[in-house]
Amino acid sequence: MQPFIGTSACRVCLHNSLAPFLHKDGLDYLRCGYCQATLMSLAQLPSHEAQRRKFEQHENDPLDARYRAFLNRLAAPLIAVLAPKQVGLDFGCGPGPALADMLVGAGHTMHVFDPIFFPDATVLDQHFDFITCTEVAEHFHQPHAEFTRLVGLLKPNGLLALMTTFQTDDHRFADWHYRRDPTHVVFYRQETFHVIAAKFGLACEIPCQNVVFLRKSRAAL
Repeated sequence: MQPFIGTSACRVCLHNSLAPFLHKDGLDYLRCGYCQATLMSLAQLPSHEAQRRKFEQHENDPLDARYRAFLNRLAAPLIAVLAPKQVGLDFGCGPGPALADMLVGAGHTMHVFDPIFFPDATVLDQHFDFITCTEVAEHFHQPHAEFTRLVGLLKPNGLLALMTTFQTDDHRFADWHYRRDPTHVVFYRQETFHVIAAKFGLACEIPCQNVVFLRKSRAAL
């Protein structure tokens, strides 16, 4: 087994609690003892171009009924709690922002941002009633910085709605299909999101499997 590299502060919670977890397929993974996140070694993160090539292989057709059903795992519980006519951001929407289209159909105003496919950052110069982030958080190279940015984009009482497959079974991690995607570099447990919520002063709700709602305080500035 090769030695682990990149053991430093957890990129999710910033605690110095990382320890070697797994070496597989030439990659090193570390586990945070505080927030329970599992992270690919910092030195082995994929390049921007490698990410782009992988994302361009995805077949996420916004008109595909199966893809929309997949996104509805987040959309349905989100629509159920949103007040009418809210303004939202689909962060990391990909090349075909199907979720934004679904939320527009539910009566909301949507903006989109994606660092590769919709990189116009001027859309981030405003604040939002809610932000969606579906199958994106597992790609964050610097999760704490990304969550800081997302929470800062929310209005008071704003809602950050995320969907990512929670990591649950350590025995299956090595062969887990989610790990085998080379652009997936951080894996969250349910308790990880409770730590993130506490760190940013958010209320945390898990409305259904692999979906988390993080709500900003009404009094937040």
